[in-house]
Formats: sequence, structure tokens, C-alpha cells
Amino acid sequence: MEAYAPKNILITGAAGFIACHVANRLIRNYPDYKIVVLDKLDYCSNLKNLFPSKSSPNFKFVKGDIASADLVNYLLITENIDTIMHFAAQTHVDNSFGNSFEFTKNNIYGTHVLLEACKVTGQIRRFIHVSTDEVYGETDEDAVVGNHEASQLLPTNPYSATKAGAEMLVMAYGRSYGLPVITTRGNNVYGPNQFPEKLIPKFILLAMRGKPLPIHGDGCNVRSYLYCEDVAEAFEVILHRGEVGHVYNIGTKKERRVIDVAKDICNLFNMDPDKSIQFVENRPFNDQRYFLDDQKLKNLGWSERTSWEEGLKKTMEWYINNPDWWGDVSGALLPHPRMLMMPGGIERHFDDAEKCDSGKSEFKDKPNQTGTEAPASKSNNSLQKPPYKFLIYGRTGWIGGLLGKMCDKQGIPYEYGKGRLEDRSKLLADILAVKPTHVFNAAGVTGRPNVDWCESHKTETIRTNVSGTLNLADVCREHGLLMMNFATGCIFEYDAAHPEGSGIGFKEEDKPNFAGSFYSKTKAMVEELLKEYDNVCTLRVRMPISSDLNNPRNFITKISRYNKVVNIPNSMTILDELLLISIEMAKQNLRGIWNFTNPGVVSHNEILEMYKKYIDPGFKWANFTIEEQAKVIVAARSNNEMDASKLKKEFPELLPIKESLIKYVFEPNRKTPAV
Repeated sequence: MEAYAPKNILITGAAGFIACHVANRLIRNYPDYKIVVLDKLDYCSNLKNLFPSKSSPNFKFVKGDIASADLVNYLLITENIDTIMHFAAQTHVDNSFGNSFEFTKNNIYGTHVLLEACKVTGQIRRFIHVSTDEVYGETDEDAVVGNHEASQLLPTNPYSATKAGAEMLVMAYGRSYGLPVITTRGNNVYGPNQFPEKLIPKFILLAMRGKPLPIHGDGCNVRSYLYCEDVAEAFEVILHRGEVGHVYNIGTKKERRVIDVAKDICNLFNMDPDKSIQFVENRPFNDQRYFLDDQKLKNLGWSERTSWEEGLKKTMEWYINNPDWWGDVSGALLPHPRMLMMPGGIERHFDDAEKCDSGKSEFKDKPNQTGTEAPASKSNNSLQKPPYKFLIYGRTGWIGGLLGKMCDKQGIPYEYGKGRLEDRSKLLADILAVKPTHVFNAAGVTGRPNVDWCESHKTETIRTNVSGTLNLADVCREHGLLMMNFATGCIFEYDAAHPEGSGIGFKEEDKPNFAGSFYSKTKAMVEELLKEYDNVCTLRVRMPISSDLNNPRNFITKISRYNKVVNIPNSMTILDELLLISIEMAKQNLRGIWNFTNPGVVSHNEILEMYKKYIDPGFKWANFTIEEQAKVIVAARSNNEMDASKLKKEFPELLPIKESLIKYVFEPNRKTPAV
């Protein structure tokens, strides 16, 4: 059979794991092929996965959703696409038990949109649909022969059911409309660049952190594992030699029990398996075995090259060298993760082809090559919708008000929530009406004029700070929304392990040790509970300061009006700088807990010295001790240093606290002559 020679290939989902290896391989090996990648950059995708192709002239990246018919049609026509390799899908079985509708929308509806676009344009010469071995269902434990391509499909979980459904559509379009379709069904794949919700990267990252490896059930489930580069080669072979109308299994005869995989990883890290393996509750239905007959693909000339030992060692080395590739993945490392589909949920797919450099893109130096503009939709103008829309709670609050102003300056559409956090039905109504891409929670009770108020209004404080915040997080999770939650770092105080002046700050994983105020108690309580929600980004703000020196909530405004102040070094948050970073964090869908302060500490006296230098040369103040302070306040105050290295690593431009104070607060407000 004559080899197929494509010209312009659209690869969906190629910022994800398997497809990135396929895309990078084709771009590298076939400079005459134009490769267009379409990916909506979901939680398990990463533009860095395509970094090897960044400078290639035959590569273009488009951020967008396969569910947008306007976008897909536009790309097929304008890029003269003749071949589609369709990888984009939600694939994690655990997630499918908690959010199965998202799998239907992505895996079935998204595939249907692609097929219909192929039918309408009439220019596609190959449509390679990527499915999974799980559509066959469970293989008998004693079976000697694996499932072959004509075996019955018997999916057992929502994920595999949606993949089987998508296959039926592909087959129907092949038969009804003559589309040149090929389907692949593959075993488990492992290797570099895989999001750590999957078994092998999860175990490697947990082992790197010295944590136990959780195994569902008894660990006797059997799986077959293929190294990613071998799989990429299989797709290369199928692309060029695969026969239209056929199905190809991509598999291996080398099977392993899950517990043996865990033991192999323990051995690589010199860990005792008996102490490091933890058995946890099994998932609702955990197929015992998937076993494929891959002879048909071998007849095309493909064979597995990488041994298990070699592939596992390569994978381990990659994760050791790239520990922060995915950012905060604490939610994915749970025994039963429920990572959110970003940007999934209620009407949250992008309807346009957004340029890469709208977010944190490694490709923004080549806008013409790596981005594209789509035309306006003829039906509803959806292609002109901006990529983000924020729903902000805390309109009357200081931080909420500043957020709105910053969104105005950046041209980001936003609306303030109308419902109170305690009223679930009103929160739901807000989400349905606004249709946001992200939710910011800047609402909360801090007390008027200060936290002493909370000591005599405990139920009101609980209602908003605990119940209301959890309510909003839960509603957001149900609708696939990331919640940016402004929390507090006033849940720590200097102690023997973090002494004042030592430069040793409290880290994100440290347990709160300050309970001197009821306000701090509620904030520590809700932060701990929010760890169960993988759709929350918790930002620990401390002693917030802004350039508005007339605002009574501003820390500088407060202490400049006090008769006496204590003089203790503290971590603080310059809102003019850090609120902009919070918006970027939302765009990047960052999650987990973050110490949201500028690096370093500054004391009360140092701030007031700056105030005297820049604002009022005649300003005077007096100090008193913490013991003296305690006589005039109701609740104790938190004093601490926060370790901001995690935030600084993600945003290297973040200024140290004293430099930020001068740049964002005192220089803009200077009333004294510059020296």
C-alpha cells in the first residue's frame, strides 16, 4: 500500500501528554509538514510541553476549544488542513466519576464538532481518532489472547463510555459520509510531561517528597505500560501506513500489577516498599485487567523499543530534573483526586482562538507563528468574546474594589456578585447570570475598625468567613470554576522554629500556630477545610498596603494615626503589585496555598521612617511594647515572617517588601522634594 503523505496536520490536545510527543516528533522529523496544534490549555495541558517545537517554522499553536464549531471550521479552511489527529479528551477515570457531564461534553460533543467540520469542508484526507483500551472493558484474568480490534466494546466507567460513544460517531461518519477515518486504542502510556494525576508520575512525585504511595484496593490490578516515545512512533506509523476504515491497537504484552509498579518506583528511590506503600479505598469500579492483541499494528512495521526498566528510569530522571513543571499539583497527588476541568463547567469553553501570549506563554516572542485570529461568528458574535470574565465577591470591600479597578485597566470584563456568601441559591444565580471563567472571593469579615469586633460577633464571623467561603468554593467546584480566595497570613506567630529576625519564614505547608484572635481562628479553620477543594487558590495576604494613603484599611494609614505603635518586623502585602499577580495566577489556573506577600520583612518603625521621608518630615511617633499594647486591645495580634519563595519563583519580577513600598506607595505619594 502506498504510504500516505499529509501536508497540513491539525493535532488536537497537543499541549497534553501523548499528543505533545507526537507533535514534537512530527515537527522534528517532517519539516515539510505544517503542524497546527489546537488546545484549550486545560488543567492537564502545558505549553511548555511543546517547547522543543517553539522555533520550528512548520509549527503553529492556537488556543481554543474543539467544541467551538466556528473556530474548527475556520482553522480547517484557513490552514488548508488535510489531516486531523484527534487526541483532545478528558481522560482521568477518577474525575469521570465526579464530573461525568464534562467528559460527555469534551469527548463526545467535541469529537462530533470535529467530524461535522470535516463533513462540511470536504477536504480531510485522514481523520485519526485516538481512543483507549478501556472501551473493551475488563479482560479475563486467565485470558491468553488479548482483545483484538473487532472485539466487543464493553466500557465500565463514564470515561471509557464517552470514548466508546465518540468511536461510534467516528465509525458512523466514516460509513455515512465516507470520511477517511482511522481509530486507535492504546494501553497505558507513561513518560516525561505527563500530568501527575496518573499512576506513574504521581508515584514518582510522591516518592520525591518522601510520602507514601497510595494504591487503590489490593494493587493486584494488571496494566500494560508503553513508553511515550514508542507510542509517538506508533502514531507516526499509523499516520503514514494505516488503512482508512481500520482500527489499530497500540499495546504491549508486558503486563504489570499496580503494586509491582509501586515497588519498582520504591526501589528506584531506595525506599522500603513495606513502609512506603499505602492501601486505600478502591474506586467505584476498577477493571482488573486490560490486555490487547497488537499484531495488526506490528504488521505495519511498528514494535516496542523501550524496556520497562529503561523507560521508568528516564521518566524518574525527567521528573527529578523538572519538579515544578506543573506548579502546585497537591490536589492531583491525593489518593482519589478530583482535579477540575479548566476551563470546563457551565458555558466556560473558549469560543475563540486566543493568542498564546494572553497568558503565561513561552511562545509570545513569535506571535505571528504561534497564534491566530478567528473571524466573528455569523450566528452570535461569540468569537469576539474576551477570554476571561471574572465574578468578584466583596464589592464594598477594599480588595474587591481594587480588583475591579485593575480589571477595568486591563480590559477584563467582570461583575460583582449580588448574593451573600451564605446564600447558596443566590451564588448559583450569580454564576448562571454572569457565566464567569473565574471567581474571586474578596468578601469576608475582618471587623470594623479592626479584628476586635469579631470577638463579640462570633456567629457573624463564622457565617461569612467559614460557612460562606466553603459555600462559594462548593458551588464553584460544582460548575468547574476556579475560586481565587483572599485569605490571611495572620494565622502564624513567631516561634522557636521561626524566631523574629532569623529570616526563617513560615511556608505554605506549615500548620497555623496563632489563635490569639477569633478572626484568625476562623481563617485558619476555613483554610484547612478548603484543602479538600481542588478548585481553590488560597492567597495568604498580610497587613495589606496600597498607594491609597487615605483608605482607613491601609496598614500605613492605620499606624500613622495611632498614638503609639509596636515595632516588630512583619511580612506584608503591597496590593498595587500583588493584586495584578493574583489576576495572572487566575489566568494560569494556579491552585493550592500561596503565601501572598512581598519577600522579606519590614518593621513598623521602618515604614514610619519612610512616611516621614516621603510624606511628612515633621511626623513623630512613639513605640510601646506588646505587653503595653495588650492592655488597649481585645484580641492579640499576629506577628510573623512568611516565606514567599514559592510566589517569587513563579513570578520572578516580584519586588522585596521595602523596594515595593518605595515604588508603589511612597514615590507616587511623595510630598517632599526628591534628593
